[in-house]
Amino acid sequence: MLVAAFLAMFTVFGVAYSFGEFFRPMADEFGTNRSATAFFFSITTFAYFALGIFSGRIADRFGPRRVVVFGAVSMVIGLLLTAEVSSIQLGYLTYGLGVGIGVACCYVPMVAAVGGWFEEKRTLALGLSVAGIGTGTLVLVPIIEKVIEANGWREAYRVLAVISGILLAVAALGAHRPPGSSVTPRPIREVLRGRSDFWFVYAASLFITIALFTPFVFMADYIDTIGASGSAAVLLGLIGMSSIVGRLGFGAIAARIGILGLYRLSFLVLALSFLLWIVADTNYPLLIIFAIVLGVSYGGFIALSPAVVAEMFGTLGMGGVLGALYTAAGVGGLIGPPVMGKIIDSSGHTAAQWTAVASGLIGTALLFRVKPQTA
Repeated sequence: MLVAAFLAMFTVFGVAYSFGEFFRPMADEFGTNRSATAFFFSITTFAYFALGIFSGRIADRFGPRRVVVFGAVSMVIGLLLTAEVSSIQLGYLTYGLGVGIGVACCYVPMVAAVGGWFEEKRTLALGLSVAGIGTGTLVLVPIIEKVIEANGWREAYRVLAVISGILLAVAALGAHRPPGSSVTPRPIREVLRGRSDFWFVYAASLFITIALFTPFVFMADYIDTIGASGSAAVLLGLIGMSSIVGRLGFGAIAARIGILGLYRLSFLVLALSFLLWIVADTNYPLLIIFAIVLGVSYGGFIALSPAVVAEMFGTLGMGGVLGALYTAAGVGGLIGPPVMGKIIDSSGHTAAQWTAVASGLIGTALLFRVKPQTA
């Protein structure tokens, strides 16, 4: 189950986070500005996080395998259709729904299933499973960069369709329902009733996500604009690689220090990491440091979110509750990239970077309203 979850995360997020490499060639072909092009990514992000509440609930009832198979079919069809689109608006539909449904059907159901299979080492197991996100970013983004350079962005989408179809089929084979999950979970509204701490975590996740997605969408554009001597794909790959360290490192020590404290720390470091991007300018080695620091903190944020949910609400019906929390990231992903694109178009990249710092610090402050769980 753990291997299957890792492979699913590797695939769907490797696809989703490769969009930065498509940003400039698609904008050039369709003649769109940064905000309109970034909306392509925003719709997808909103779809997979917003739909997670439904895919998680379905997986709670019927198990993750059928949900993953449906997601695999959706992603393959969406990528193949996107390779043929004649306008950016049509791409919003094909990519946004195809990839969005694909990620939604793999992320929450598989993470929730891993949470149900492990008890004593749950945080570490969740960290290992979501390490697939960083690994997929590390491996697939540079590959897609080379395919686009050699054969264009349309062929790159076809390559991703083949890769995702094969890997998700293998992942589905290992997607097993957790023991004891046949018990019907309580309705989500009943679980969350009177739990204001959930809504503080929800709001915090929204603000931190606005900051987080900025480099994934605009790093390649930033490198091209300032003329830095280095590859954006390498930086995004480093974010992915470093996030693995964060996912495993934070997960391994959470039991000793406390999940909520580490969760707050990951938010704070993520927010402050953008200061490195601001001062880096064309200094590529400093951009590498930024990518590493951001990646480690981002990995901690992703690895600890399911553990925080499990600690607060238990693992029965975890898919539905986790899906509800992730709608916050969907809203942040929907709002953030277009807003950042408008800020960049009007005031430059530095203004967007400072906006990311502010958004991340607001998210961190909100987490301090959440009280630690007591035995």
